[in-house]
Amino acid sequence: MEEAPRPVLGPDVSAATPDQQPDRTLYDVAAVEDVKEGEVLSVLIKEQSIALIRVGGEVHAVGGRCPHKGAPLRGRLHCHSKVHGDVVVCPWHKAVFGVRDGKVKEPVAFSSLPVYPVRLVEGRVLVGVSPISAGEAQKCMEDSSVLVLGGGAAAASAIYTLREEGFGGSIVLIGEESLPPYDRPSLSKGIFLGGPDKVQPPLLLNEAFFAHHEITRVQGRVVSLDCKKRRVELADGRDYSADHVLIATGGQPVKPALPGIELDGVMTLHGVRDARQIAECITGEQAVILIGGGLTTLELASALRQKGAGVTIIAPEQAISMEAQWGREVGRILQRLHADNGVAFVTDSKVVRICGTDQVEGIELDDGMKLPCTHVLVAIGSEPCRDFLPDHIGKDSKNGMTGIVVDKDMRVMPGVYAAGDVAIFQHEGTFCRVEHWRQAQIEGRAAARTILGLPRQPMPVPWYWTQQFGKKLEYIGWGGPFDRVLIEGDLNGFDFMAAYMRGPKVVALVSAGRSSAMARAAVDFDDFVAKEVRTTVV
Repeated sequence: MEEAPRPVLGPDVSAATPDQQPDRTLYDVAAVEDVKEGEVLSVLIKEQSIALIRVGGEVHAVGGRCPHKGAPLRGRLHCHSKVHGDVVVCPWHKAVFGVRDGKVKEPVAFSSLPVYPVRLVEGRVLVGVSPISAGEAQKCMEDSSVLVLGGGAAAASAIYTLREEGFGGSIVLIGEESLPPYDRPSLSKGIFLGGPDKVQPPLLLNEAFFAHHEITRVQGRVVSLDCKKRRVELADGRDYSADHVLIATGGQPVKPALPGIELDGVMTLHGVRDARQIAECITGEQAVILIGGGLTTLELASALRQKGAGVTIIAPEQAISMEAQWGREVGRILQRLHADNGVAFVTDSKVVRICGTDQVEGIELDDGMKLPCTHVLVAIGSEPCRDFLPDHIGKDSKNGMTGIVVDKDMRVMPGVYAAGDVAIFQHEGTFCRVEHWRQAQIEGRAAARTILGLPRQPMPVPWYWTQQFGKKLEYIGWGGPFDRVLIEGDLNGFDFMAAYMRGPKVVALVSAGRSSAMARAAVDFDDFVAKEVRTTVV
């Protein structure tokens, strides 16, 4: 419960204005015993939300809302990280902050929490409302240069980390889009519902950040990279070189080799331009066919049905949505959610042709059935963007995956790194390419730390989320195989925790309505599983 505090210490500043001097008053906000270890107590002081966190005999005060999307920090969100010590974690998107310094320890936030002064007097907690000034990191590597290729989450995270940790050299970001790096997952979650003029995804780093930190942005398409010279050439003939090159070019949607695939009305969703096209062209009176059975397809189906369009999903690879990734039980309730909201599924036939002369008029299935539609959206996966690289760079004949192989420090070769959807790395002896937003930021951060010569930090277990018809589901795990699923809670009510077992080991979790629990799992997966996940059937 947030309650109005009483000012008890400090000078009388009632006549002062904010421009004259900060408020140095300390306000009595709570009893020390009310601040429980492991929990975050939220208080409101002069309309500022402040989170109180107890560590032993100390109480710390940081900003009470995550700077990423404004999620309230309260409840069981104080954890002890083996890597970062005492942290508070955002329940919505799992940004991790230091309790003592407020700094970002793990993405997705690109701003630290303010830290406030605290005094404990006679069993009471006194807190100030003027943040403690945070010192800047000592400048380093001022004669070095970094070239970042790509404009997505991995690129943004690397740039933020470099400057946050004191990198004083030059940074150049080269991307094909005119916008700075933006929140790409919002594109499939219905950002286009308000019309093309409203398709403005949140920026990860705004123009002011680039100007303040003296980061050069270049719009252009990279056509070649000489890894030994660390020199790139753009399609228009410009070239750039640097001491360090980070490849964060992501992926491009795959289009199947179908007759009619080039017709007007066939779309994919990758960037803001695609979202604006969907917003402009698809109305509530039209019929849309979605090809694919993954989360992007399901999120698009949810958004398009909310727009009023008729939606049919063609997904012969999975009779039950997300069964391979999330199991039969969770897949069924997800598919039922869509069916209850008017989405039709075809899972026993595949598309063999997109019909029409110049514009899409329908699709034909391999059983001969024809379904009329005005638009076809294809979401069957993406292909890593690495066509500017020589074939032998970042290849490993044993992994059988397309992308760029990196070592444990995100290094391709001396001076060249890769992160995000394009990067392939080994986890427990298995090659992985994880195509999710938070993971891309984690990898970008790891690459930046390698450039800076900072110690390597263990990679956290990947986490992602989806929003469909108002229901939020979260996943944490490496996407590996599982033998059985143990479920606690109410599946039909979307209030549950599902544990995915491989033998005796929990390898992944899926939940709905358990955002704080998943936040704790994101900080230390193994510890959370050992202490909070029931893995035996009584």
